[in-house]
Amino acid sequence: MSYHGPAVVEGTSVRVHLAGRWEPVDGRYHWGGRIEPEPQVAHLLRSGRRDVQLRIADRTRLARLAEIDPWGGVRITGVGDPPWPSANEPSEE
Repeated sequence: MSYHGPAVVEGTSVRVHLAGRWEPVDGRYHWGGRIEPEPQVAHLLRSGRRDVQLRIADRTRLARLAEIDPWGGVRITGVGDPPWPSANEPSEE
């Protein structure tokens, strides 16, 4: 399962590229990916902020900012239900 599209991190509109997997060792779903370069999100991380709220459509999940990549994007990770709708959920279009 993956998602590529718009999202909101702590009130800042961003574009994300996320994917996830079921981890049999701990029995939980792990997801993560990259936030495209956005100075406000990079500033959050540089100022010491790691734990954030990630919102996609009407889903909000706790996430963790990891590091800034060489292109200015920020790595983000989370555990639990993914923040994007599954392929089985009806679209709001």
